[in-house]
Parts: sequence; C-alpha cells; structure tokens
Amino acid sequence: MQEGVTKRKFGTAPVFFTAISTILGAVLFLRFGYAVGSLGFWGVILIIILGHLVTIPTAFAISELATNKRVEGGGEYFIISRSFGLNIGATIGMALFFSQAISVAFYVIAFTEAFEPVFNWVLSTYDLTLPRQVISVPAMLILSFLILKKGANLGVKVLYFVVAILFVSLVLFFLGDTAHASVSNFSLFNAEFRNTDQFFVVFAIVFPAFTGITAGVGLSGDLKNPAKSIPWGTTAATFIGMIIYVLVIYKLAQYASVQDLLDHQLIMSQIALGGAIFIPLGLAASTISSALGSVMVAPRTLQALSVDKSLPSLALNRWLAKGREKDGEPINASLVTCIIAMFFVFLGDINAVAGIISMFFMVTYGALCLISFLNHFGSSPSYRPSFKSKWYLSILGFIVSVIVMFKISTPYALLAIALMILTYLYINSYHKDRHGLASIFLNSLYQLNRNVQVFLQKAGKKRVQEWRPSAICISKDSFERDTAFKLLNWIAYKYGFGTYLHRIEGYYSKATHEQAKQELDLLVRRSENLENHVFVDTIISPSYTSAIAQAIQLPGVAGMENNMVIFEFDKDRIETLDEILENYALANAGDFDFCVLASSNRRFNTNFDIHIWIKPSDADNANLMILLSFIIAGHPDWKKSDIKIFNICKAFQAEEVRASLDEMIASGRMPIRRTNVQVLIEQENVAPKDMINEKSENAGLTLIGFRGDIIKHEGAETFKGYDNLGHILFVNANSKKEIE
Repeated sequence: MQEGVTKRKFGTAPVFFTAISTILGAVLFLRFGYAVGSLGFWGVILIIILGHLVTIPTAFAISELATNKRVEGGGEYFIISRSFGLNIGATIGMALFFSQAISVAFYVIAFTEAFEPVFNWVLSTYDLTLPRQVISVPAMLILSFLILKKGANLGVKVLYFVVAILFVSLVLFFLGDTAHASVSNFSLFNAEFRNTDQFFVVFAIVFPAFTGITAGVGLSGDLKNPAKSIPWGTTAATFIGMIIYVLVIYKLAQYASVQDLLDHQLIMSQIALGGAIFIPLGLAASTISSALGSVMVAPRTLQALSVDKSLPSLALNRWLAKGREKDGEPINASLVTCIIAMFFVFLGDINAVAGIISMFFMVTYGALCLISFLNHFGSSPSYRPSFKSKWYLSILGFIVSVIVMFKISTPYALLAIALMILTYLYINSYHKDRHGLASIFLNSLYQLNRNVQVFLQKAGKKRVQEWRPSAICISKDSFERDTAFKLLNWIAYKYGFGTYLHRIEGYYSKATHEQAKQELDLLVRRSENLENHVFVDTIISPSYTSAIAQAIQLPGVAGMENNMVIFEFDKDRIETLDEILENYALANAGDFDFCVLASSNRRFNTNFDIHIWIKPSDADNANLMILLSFIIAGHPDWKKSDIKIFNICKAFQAEEVRASLDEMIASGRMPIRRTNVQVLIEQENVAPKDMINEKSENAGLTLIGFRGDIIKHEGAETFKGYDNLGHILFVNANSKKEIE
C-alpha cells in the first residue's frame, strides 16, 4: 500500500452511526437533566435551536462540499486545506486533530460515570473512594489495543453493537414512568424558561453534545462513495439527533421534578424501565461509541496532515503517513492518538481542556460554513455540487459559530484564536513555498471586485468625487531601473492608486504573449519583496503611441477612472524624452495630468527633503505638486523627510504670495512648517533653473511644474539644465486641484 492510501470499504452506515453515537453521547445522559432543571423546557429548546443554527448549516456545508469533488482522507481537514490553502488548512487541521484526540479521553472519562453505582457501593461497603482511573485507564488500554490491532474495521463492527444498546436504553427511557408524572401538570403551554441569566453558562455545559455531527466525515478516506455517504449519513444523524433531543427534554420536564433534575446526574435512570441497569449501560455504550468514533477519526486527520507534509520533520511526516501493509490502516497515527488520549485519561479531569476543545470544534464548523459561503459567492464554474445548500444558511452558520465561541467563554475563544495564529505563523516559517491565496479566496475577491467596480462606476456618476491620484505608468525599462515603479508605489501606498504597465515592443503574437507572461511573472515576484500597492501588468504594442492610446483607455484599478499618466526617462539618455513629448497631446486629450520622471543615476535618498518649485507660470500646477508631495511623503520611506516649498515671484508679489501660501497650508492642514516655505524674488541675471540647481542639489525628490504650450516651443529643452539635481518629477496639471 502507498503512504496515506487506505482501502475504501465502508458505506453510509458507518458515517451515520459514528455521528449519531457521538451526538447521543455522554452529555445527553449526564447533563440534559441538569439543563432542564436549570433553564426549564423552553430554555433548553432554545439551546437546541441555537446549537443547530451551527450544526445544520455545517451539515449542509459538508454535504455540499463532499458532493462537489471527491473528499480524500482527512475529512474536514481535507475540505478546509483544499479550500483555504495548505497552511491555513494545516493550522485548523492540527487544532482539529488535538480536539479529536483529546475527545477520546473526554469520552473515556465520561464512560467511568456509568460505573457510579460501583463506586458508591465500594465507598459505602469499604469506606474507600476509588479514583476514576481504576476504570478509565484499563478502558483506554483495551480501546487502544483494539484500534491498533484490528483498526477501523473492528471499530465499525463494535459501533453497530453499542449503537444497538444505546437505542434500547433510549426506548426503555421513553417507556418509563414515575410517580411525579401522575401529579405533574406540565404541558407545552405552561412550560417555563427560567434563570435566563444562566443561559450561556448552561449552553457551555451542554454544547459538546453538538460536536458530533462531523464525526463520520473523518472516515472519508475509507468510504466507497464519500459524495453519497457523507451527505446522507451526516444530515440524517443531525436531524434524528435533534428530534431525539427534543423528545428527551420533554420527557425529563414531564417526568421529574426540578429538584431531582438538579440533584441527580443520572436522572434518566430513575425514569427508564430497568433504568438502574439500562441507563448506565446506555451511558457506557454512548461514551464508548463516541470514543470509538473519535479514535477512528483522529488518526486519519493526523495521517492526512502528514501526507501533506504539514509537520516540521520530513521523517515524522513519512512515519505518520505510513499505512499498515495489509489494510492501509494509519497505524502510526493511531498510536500517537492513543498516547495523547492516555495522557489525558491519566490526568482524569479535563474540564479546562474541554473548553479549548469546544473552541477548536467551533473554529472548524465556522470554517466549513465559510468555505460553503465563499464558494457560493465566488461562483466558480467548477463548483457544481449535487447537494446544494443555501448561501444564507452557510453565512448564518459561520456568524453564529463566532458569536457562540465568545458567548461560551471569551478567554477560551481568545486563547484558541491566539494558539491558532501562533501555529499558522510557525507553519508559515517552514512552509514559505506554500504562500498564496487559494482559489476560493481569489474567486470571491474577483466577484467582490466586480461588484465594487460596478457600484463605484454608478456612484461616481451621481456625485462629484474628491480628487485623489489614480495613476498609470508605462515603461519599457522595468528591468533596467525601478525608479518609476518606486514613485508609483509611494503614490499608491495610502492615498492614491497605481497601475504599472511594462511595455513589450512588438506585435501581439504567441511569442510576445509568452514573453509577456514570463516578464509579468518576474515583475510580480520582484515586487513581492517590497510592500507593494501597485497593480502590475504588461502591454504589447509596436509603438509608444499605440501603447499609450491603449493604456489610457484602461479602467482604473480601484474602480475610478485613471486621471494621471506618469512617464519616465533616464537623464543621461535625454533622447528618449522625445517620444514621451510626442504623446503629450494624446494624454492631454483625455484630461489626464501629465507627469514626467527624470531618473538620475543617484539612488533615491528618502532621508532628504522633497522640494517643490512654484513659478509664476504654475497657476494650475502648484496645488497638484503640493498634493503629490504630501501623498508621497505619507509613505514610511519618507518618514524622516520634510516638504519644502520654493515660490519664485516678482518683488511686488512677495507679500501676497507669502500670505496665500500660509493660508493654503493652514486651511488645507498640510504638514508643512512655515519655516519650510521660501518666497524667492526673481532676479534679472539669474535664471530659475540656476536657482533650482543651487537650492535643491541635495533634495531627495524635486517637483517642478511645466506648461503644455512651452513643450510646443521648447520641446525637450524644457527638461534640460537641471544637471545638479537628483530625481525630478515634472508636473503638468490638466486642471487646478482644490486643497480643501
């Protein structure tokens, strides 16, 4: 047999009996009487309704997921890991495995309660208080021997036997009578709901009764037809269990007094025919069947985790993934499960651990419901389950799971979440190659993005939008220098949006298409090392003009229209500027702000200041440059820099210009100190370029405005003569921006 491969030998019955025996388990016999005594009939009915708001959507979600694609070994883990990705799946899977393993101990310890008459007899006869381990440890040893020696095949056979005993004990309970029943005036119309303030305290005690619905799913790797057996077995067990719960509650409320319900843990034995024998026998049957179910399922979860190499040791993964030669039983994983269970059986009291168990189960149920909802929302064509739930049931199950977690115990909920976060970070540390969104997230994001884009388009037509940059940058030199990408990333970090297009020169063909895919993959991988906020793509075009014409018609990445085009050239290769300027009219026709980044051979020194130069001709450009500098300075790279404004004007305008700048900075709440604003007087023999070269030689980035009509007369000369400066962003605003 191959590692992790088991013989598929079971039908629907094992799924049903594993689930129903866990649902009708220890809590039903030991805690339902107390619950009815504390809250009254309607209080416990409300508990059942609330519990099934989790379990029914979960049962439907599992049924739906199981009928879409074949569920391999690992049951719930397999579904979660193949939906959320292996790292998230492994995180939840490990929590699920430990919950299942510790549940074995929980049920074995509960099994000892069936021997309460024996313990009482020893105490009264010999004045000796026996520890519960006298029964629980041998029981765990026998259970371990059977599961290790015979495997799930024997477990299923024993399961049929113990479920038959459980069925007989419940029938005798319903046939029983008491003296209290003859004087009771209980009916549905006068039934009580009392002690409402204790509702969630009692709910926490009773909730483990609802954790059995997915017990049979763990046998998925052993099922002949999981797509049939899981939906039928799980759904039938859920609804039959709910009906039996209601009938048991009704019987308890009618046939026992409130005081008896509170005082006697095994009150069912005082009601049932032959209750002194058959109710402890039924309790023993229910707990041992639940323990059998858990001890069959937990190793299969651990084996599936190991097959996916989720544990940090490759040797350990291989050992745990190995199945027994003759029947594929996960013998090594079963051994580990039994050792963990035996440890907690020795401890004897696992009430504290039981709280964490419930939280991990709730996380699993919530995850399954969320997967179902995301599949509905994502609307992937490949999601075609033959059993169909409703999206609103799935999201209801997820929401109720989260609420119930915190209602049961906020400290335990927070502790469980913290443990899972730490586990996820640890798994990520040794499985870095498994990063990335699973398809279920991508499909949902695609749908969400589509709906948001349509909404924003409609909303944008109905109201005037405040300005923010939505920039598009086109460059064929992406692999030579990254200055344009960095600039766009600073703009898109917090306040703006950016689309970076790498231009591939040529006609669209199979060869250029393959080249585009390879270069895009390289660009995306390169940007993963940065805190990237830019959408990256490629564009294939034979000319710069056609590339720009295509690019400026693209929709904005955020749903709003692009309003800015950024071009880039190397200051040492000024001849490349010509083809940019040739397309100024094209961009201007689309009402785009036109920016040209002159890249220096110096690296960006973001510890130095950002300088803005405003000339008399920059009436429209000034506010855009100030806004852009504020947006760029908002990136953490520029946290040590200041914004400085230099305004060149005539002498008689100086006071007015100064007052105007002070008012704009104050009213616009710009983080620019008054001392960083300088008004410079025009000098006859000193050109503005000389002043800029002198003042901004050490600037981290310099912003300079230009007018479109100047390009027509001076062309590339407009951008020359700044030899002392580092990187320069030349800005031409299509219209004046308001600083509010």
